[in-house]
Amino acid sequence: MCRSADNCVQKQKLAVKIKEQLSWILNMGSVGMLQRLKDSWKTILILAYQSLGVVYGDLGISPLYVYKSTFAEDIQHSETNEEIYGVLSFVFWTLTLVPLFKYVFIVLRADDNGEGGTFALYSLICRHAKVSLLPNRQAADEAVSTYKMEQPPEKNNSSRVKIYLEKHKFLHTALLILVLLGTCMVIGDGLLTPAISVFSAVSGLEFFMSKEHHHYAVVPITCIIIVCLFALQHYGTHRVGFLFAPVVLIWLLCISALGLYNILHWNPRIYEALSPYYMFKFLKKTRKRGWMSLGGILLCITGSEAMFADLGHFSYVAIQIAFTLLVYPALILAYMGQAAYLSHHHQSSYEISFYVSVPESVRWPVLIIAILASVVGSQAIISGTFSIINQSQSLGCFPRVKVVHTSDKIHGQIYIPEINWMLMVLCIAVTIGFRDTKHMGNASGLAVMTVMLVTTCLTSLVIILCWHKPPILALAFLLFFGFVELLYFSASLTKFREGAWLPILLALFLTTIMFVWHYATIEKYEYDLHNKVSLEWLLALGPSLGIARVPGIGLVFTDLTSGIPANFSRFVTNLPAFHRILVFVCVKSVPVPYVPPAERYLVGRVGPPGHRSYRCIVRYGYRDVHQDVDSFESELVDRLADFIRYDWYKTDETNSCIEDGTARSNESSSDYRLAVIGTVPFAGIPAYEIEETLQPASVSGGFTSVESVTDVIEMQPVNVVQRRVRFAIDDESDTDAHSEINVQLREELEDLFAAQQAGTAFILGHSHVKAKQGSSFLKRLAINFGYNFLRRNCRGPDVALKVPPVSLLEVGMVYVV
Repeated sequence: MCRSADNCVQKQKLAVKIKEQLSWILNMGSVGMLQRLKDSWKTILILAYQSLGVVYGDLGISPLYVYKSTFAEDIQHSETNEEIYGVLSFVFWTLTLVPLFKYVFIVLRADDNGEGGTFALYSLICRHAKVSLLPNRQAADEAVSTYKMEQPPEKNNSSRVKIYLEKHKFLHTALLILVLLGTCMVIGDGLLTPAISVFSAVSGLEFFMSKEHHHYAVVPITCIIIVCLFALQHYGTHRVGFLFAPVVLIWLLCISALGLYNILHWNPRIYEALSPYYMFKFLKKTRKRGWMSLGGILLCITGSEAMFADLGHFSYVAIQIAFTLLVYPALILAYMGQAAYLSHHHQSSYEISFYVSVPESVRWPVLIIAILASVVGSQAIISGTFSIINQSQSLGCFPRVKVVHTSDKIHGQIYIPEINWMLMVLCIAVTIGFRDTKHMGNASGLAVMTVMLVTTCLTSLVIILCWHKPPILALAFLLFFGFVELLYFSASLTKFREGAWLPILLALFLTTIMFVWHYATIEKYEYDLHNKVSLEWLLALGPSLGIARVPGIGLVFTDLTSGIPANFSRFVTNLPAFHRILVFVCVKSVPVPYVPPAERYLVGRVGPPGHRSYRCIVRYGYRDVHQDVDSFESELVDRLADFIRYDWYKTDETNSCIEDGTARSNESSSDYRLAVIGTVPFAGIPAYEIEETLQPASVSGGFTSVESVTDVIEMQPVNVVQRRVRFAIDDESDTDAHSEINVQLREELEDLFAAQQAGTAFILGHSHVKAKQGSSFLKRLAINFGYNFLRRNCRGPDVALKVPPVSLLEVGMVYVV
């Protein structure tokens, strides 16, 4: 009994101890979870703070010019205050409906792997429906991990909208033109925003100097600030970017405090003007003049598109928190405060401005903060313009320009010299030409509203095609927000002769350039596709035909993803020799924002192993950094070496399972077997000991162009698995077949590295495009003059690919399209 009692006591003590330990573990787990939650919220709040300087600079400075533009000409501020109350009501509901409801709660959810903007919406639509005009689409692209398809299993049936879109080719072209129009208006906004924001901020000097001096001082000072702003672009914003968020934060707190002061001091009951009743009362009294004044009111939402365009730099929650908790209340207080002041000061319309409502004792500090905030807002839109031009270029919609990456640590910070100086000249011309906020506001308002209309149309398609919602929801979204935006758009359009002509003219010019470039690019690809050379022709080349193989590596650049390009046959015809190692390189864009480096290179053989010919498809997303390696040649050779090891390993694995030796020869003679080779899939001494993680993301049974229907072979996906491979040469344990494979592997690798030592030649086509006889006048004008003029005056492919001049071989080609 005693022993039993002792055992019971010991068991109870042990149970208590275990319970205490479990309780401690659970407490530590809860503490760890709480710590992780705190860390995540801390990160979100930091991102929300940082987004102030990048996202909300343009939106935050709108109180500088909204009331002044609205009361510039069409309506007058009267003793009854009906006009100012009506304008305040319009401003409040416009800010609530468009930035808050439309963007924060709906459009921001239409992200493409966390990225936003016009091209993100277009990319989503192209992935869920076959509406893209880019001809080099491959089935292998769908194996990229960022190629997300939001299609639940229960909704595999295609909607009528999707079937209708895919059936009619003219809708594909119309969709592309719509995207290009929105893109061009963003570029136009990048031109107009620095002019109107800096000019409005500097105009506060009128309170510190006489009218004569002010008239001659504002424009030169504005131009000097604009020149300095654009001149500093090549340094990048990462050195001074830490100042952006504090400047905008101080500005938002400043306008909030001023607004609250004016409300309490002049009209505490101004909140009554937020009622929609004052909008109807305003329109009833002012009628047509009130409708035309909406062109000034819409300026209160300039910069709202930046919330979606810059989504990739931050996160949905961070942007949502920053806008709803700080930016939105600050703007509402600022507009209410100005209206409260004006409700007790009925000056003539030209004296209505932001600085009128600022107390005289703090005007100098507010002026300085306003100028700094306008510079930050301008910087954000200029950087966004560089980014969207780079995206257009990557999708073949813009002539090649030089892209400089200003930061090695921060992805996406780029600078385009040609575009920068063009924008600077045009921005100064707008400032000198218009010289007032009214004309600048009319131009900027039309550009902003066009971008928002394009976003509304594309988002409605995303709701149907990507989110698989009922078409009635997409129609309701389109009609509601489309009606609001069309109302403002029509008001801006009436100001065509008073400044609104500028964004229209600029958009037509840029859209024409982008569409002509894109159209000619597609026509060239189709020509290459129909004139490509067969694999049998390449394999037949040899000493019997007087063709010699010279030492070195020949990189033949082509837009084709399969087949032998016509420019290589032209090269061999004129110079009967080609390199011992021959690589057909295709640099292409995939409709995703980023392609992970481990999935960038798609490598395969062209012919049997003894021919030493390969195909390498280098894939980039529309936001990727092109040529992001120090030496493309060295990187490519490393990927070829990795593929050779992987390919012979697969051969060894196949031979160990299949005794028939004909499987390898049949497989190797094809041009269809490609594999995704990661950045560092192998390590160690080649052919002697290889022990590393092998990650073939996918292996294809035939990745050919979708356009060449007869050559399409469906992809055979292979799950991404972690496999450890180890083999070494051992005469006692290896079979004869295994030894032979190792010998051939070693020989192929030795040939590759020997060719690298001998030198690399980059073979590029130097093309001239002309329209075929019988083409229409518009086509001949676009191809013979437009495209060839752009091609002669833009960056060549050798510059874009960073080809060393001493290693460049250009092959002349005439494309008759």
